[in-house]
Amino acid sequence: MLIRPATADDWASIHPFFAEIVAAGETYAYPEGLTSEQAEALWMVQHRVVVAEEDGRVLGSATMGPNRPGRGSHVATASFMVDGAARGAGVGRALGEHMLAWAQDAGYRAVQFNAVVETNTGAVRLWRSLGFEVVGTVPEAFDSRAHGLVGLHVMHRSL
Repeated sequence: MLIRPATADDWASIHPFFAEIVAAGETYAYPEGLTSEQAEALWMVQHRVVVAEEDGRVLGSATMGPNRPGRGSHVATASFMVDGAARGAGVGRALGEHMLAWAQDAGYRAVQFNAVVETNTGAVRLWRSLGFEVVGTVPEAFDSRAHGLVGLHVMHRSL
């Protein structure tokens, strides 16, 4: 699996799984019904965007950069999406490991995820296995399509 910087041409491969994940209503609080252009403006303009590809097929994507500007810019954050057909194949782990190495190399002191849906047990398990801790949970901060109001974990890992 190759992880490389995303290009504008990659959006055509990212958008289908982006739209599917947002429509599922289980992991991201993006508005429903975004046009491709609106979704692209949210995802592709982040500080750094990468894709994981294998045999020329984009399997997932991640965004990464400073969690906050100015005095909070020493802490990184990231977001991840994996094509449903590639879930369980290590794509999320590979993207997570890539992000951690990038953040450390870029001089960040830590990584903070601001909103990991508590019912997204696969993601919580993955991030814990990569050294993240839940440092707090905002109760009922996410309206899950399947579970109703659930908490959002704030997860943290020092570098």
